[in-house]
Amino acid sequence: MIVAHGSTVNLDSSAPTLAHAAEIRRRKIFADVECAFWKEEPSLRDALFLFDPESICDVYVVPNFISEGYFTQTVVPRELELSGPITKRSNGQIWRYCEPVGNHPLMTELLLKRARDVAPDAAPAETSLLIVAHGTDLNENSAVAAKREAEKIRALGRYAAVLNVYMEESPLVSDWKKLTKTRNVVVVPFFISDGLHSYEDIPVLLGIVVAAGGERGQPGSPPPATARGEIFRQNPYAIHGRSLFYAPSIGTDPGFADIILEQALNAKS
Repeated sequence: MIVAHGSTVNLDSSAPTLAHAAEIRRRKIFADVECAFWKEEPSLRDALFLFDPESICDVYVVPNFISEGYFTQTVVPRELELSGPITKRSNGQIWRYCEPVGNHPLMTELLLKRARDVAPDAAPAETSLLIVAHGTDLNENSAVAAKREAEKIRALGRYAAVLNVYMEESPLVSDWKKLTKTRNVVVVPFFISDGLHSYEDIPVLLGIVVAAGGERGQPGSPPPATARGEIFRQNPYAIHGRSLFYAPSIGTDPGFADIILEQALNAKS
C-alpha cells in the first residue's frame, strides 16, 4: 500500500505514485499493490477495505512523502487506524507502517542522477547544484530533509557548490544568482510530484518563465499550457551570462519504485 497526499486541484499530483505502483505491480513481488490518498480517491479510509483478509495476511504501508512530518506522523496513522509500526487488525491482518521514501539512503543517489540527466555536459567543477524545498514555519521537516541531502552530496565533493534553498525561507531560491558563482547551475525540486510549484512558482522565482517567454497565471490558476512539459525541455536557460538547468521534481524519477520496495522490505526484516 503506497500512501500519498494527492490533490483536488492538480491532476499530476498522484501520477508519480500511480506510476510507481504500476511498476512494482509489474514485478509481481507482492500479491497486490494499491494506492491511497489524503486528497484523492481511493481515500486513506477506503484503504482499510482494499485487501481481502482471506487472501492477504500482511500489508506494508509505505508513505510516498519526502520527509516525516504531520502527514506521516499524524494523518496517515489516524486515517489507517495504525497503532504503531505494527498493527494487528481484528480480521487477522498485520499492517506494517514503513518509513517515508525520503528517509531512504538511495534518495541521495537519485538526486545525483537527476542532476546528471538534466545537465549531462555540464562540468561538475563548474556547476552548482541547488536542491529546492518548500520551506515554511508550518513544517520544518521538509527543509531539514533538503538540508540533509545537500550536506550528503556536498561531502562527496562532486560539484563546485551544493545548496539547499527554499521557496519561503532563507536561503531563498530566488537569490540563486547571489548564492552561486559558477557558470552552470542545476536546480532539482525536492518534491514528490510536479505541480504548480514546479511548473510555475519555482520557474518564476528562478526567472526562467520570463526567459522562456511564458506568462504567470493568477494565484490558484492553472500553470501556463507550455509549462507542464515544456518548462523542463528548454534547458539550459541563459540568464545573466549563466546556464541554468531545471529538472522535474525528484519524485517523478522511476527509481522511486525501487525506494518504495526497499522501505517495504526493510520493514519486513
